[in-house]
Amino acid sequence: MEYVKTLWKNKKMVWQLGKSDFKNRFASTSLGTIWGFLQPFVFMITYVIVFESILQTRSSGDYPYAVWFIPAMAMWQTLNDMIMSASGSIRAYSYLVKKVVFPVDVIPNISIVASSFVGIFLFLVSVGVCIVFKRPPNILTLIYIIFAMYCFVIAFTRFTSAITTIIPDFGNLLGIAMQLFFWFTPIIWNLSMLAEHNTILKLIQCMPFTYLVTGMRQVFINETNIITGSNGIYTIIFWAITIILFIWGNSIFKRNKKDFADVL
Repeated sequence: MEYVKTLWKNKKMVWQLGKSDFKNRFASTSLGTIWGFLQPFVFMITYVIVFESILQTRSSGDYPYAVWFIPAMAMWQTLNDMIMSASGSIRAYSYLVKKVVFPVDVIPNISIVASSFVGIFLFLVSVGVCIVFKRPPNILTLIYIIFAMYCFVIAFTRFTSAITTIIPDFGNLLGIAMQLFFWFTPIIWNLSMLAEHNTILKLIQCMPFTYLVTGMRQVFINETNIITGSNGIYTIIFWAITIILFIWGNSIFKRNKKDFADVL
């Protein structure tokens, strides 16, 4: 596929620009990139304190709330950061778009790489916290769910980056949509709460965000395998949605790519 070939050919450039992107986000501050790690970490810990200690929220099983919540929140923060930054990346890198020789297709991947530094840090925090609570990760499941996350983000932002470039207002709409996805995804609430609403429960379980958040939890909880068992059908649905999104998004991206320089 043309996109994969282009990405592979320019992988070193994407990596270098991604690192520079991450550093430049905090270039004007005295602590620099430390803020990139500190802000989401404090945000995540604050949620744990508020929901566990103040609101007396409990996990959905016989395990500590931190083990149930932190991996899921780490996944969501990584997803949200990657999607929002990659979706607006072509406008952010407008000076590269106007260079005829630059491969525009890989620009969203630059932002994905930049967001990966904080994402990996949050995953390491999740591993550390869960080990403290004697819940070591299932390494194979962890590798799988991170791979699935990248595949979904690339597929999703292939579409959103093209639309945001052509229609700037779409970026604001996407921000609202991601806020709604946060509350409709079982991050701070349990799927068991929808036990009496079977249709809604099934719809929520079919969401790719639910699959990734649930999968990240199961890396440490090990109640069941995210790929097989009762989750098998949702694995099929997740990959079907991801593949369809990529094909559709890739078509839209290629069709509008020639107009990017004109609208920027």
